Amino acid sequence: MTHYIQKLGETTRTSFAKLGRATYFLLHSLSGIAAILLRPGLLIKQMYSVGVLSFLIITISGLFVGMVLGLQGYYTLSDFGAEETLGVMVAASLVRELGPVVSALLFAGRAGSALTAEIGLMKATEQLSGMEMMAVDPIKRIITPRLMAGLLSMPLLAAIFSSIGVIGGHMVGVGMLGVDDGSYWSQMQSSIDFYDDIVNGVIKSIVFGFVVSWIALFEGYDTVPTSEGVSRATTRTVVNSAFSVLGLDFILTALMFGDI
Repeated sequence: MTHYIQKLGETTRTSFAKLGRATYFLLHSLSGIAAILLRPGLLIKQMYSVGVLSFLIITISGLFVGMVLGLQGYYTLSDFGAEETLGVMVAASLVRELGPVVSALLFAGRAGSALTAEIGLMKATEQLSGMEMMAVDPIKRIITPRLMAGLLSMPLLAAIFSSIGVIGGHMVGVGMLGVDDGSYWSQMQSSIDFYDDIVNGVIKSIVFGFVVSWIALFEGYDTVPTSEGVSRATTRTVVNSAFSVLGLDFILTALMFGDI
């Protein structure tokens, strides 16, 4: 019994210590934003790496998610004679929830794991230590541009996901199942509110992009500098990012649409 209590205490202490390191890491990273603004080339390069290279998986996933929503939504709404509101259901589901959440999960799996592996390999090969020896702050030079790129890219990717999803729902609902084209778009435009739906979805995507990028970069920077350590850090990035996104989604949804 004593052994388990001691192990629990050690695990708790280690978790709080890691949280403290992550917080200090974040504050240090944010302190380099002003310097990055003077060197926009670094930011643009990282936005291409984490954003543009994630475009394909976001687009294809958004299309199929929209098609599935159109198919499932039609058969559900047809039971109530409300097929004409298919556009509203597809758009609301994507803009409010599926767009930001699924995009963040895909972003974590594709860009987040790549960031962790890249930073972890830099640490394992002592590139970060070499920069410190040359009086270059590796966090401000390496970490901050990637953090800002993730923060800026995630809302754009979520918007693309939702837009392509709406088109996918239109392809199935209108093209395959015979829903009226005018009703699909007009019902959507009249029911989707800019602030309550679109803006709140953008806020979610910004939060998710920030958190996923923070987790990915910290896990890479804090990894044990071995091949096994980098592998485990990459796994932790995907798992912790998924838990964080889903947990934050509940909290943000409760704050935005609930009475909390």
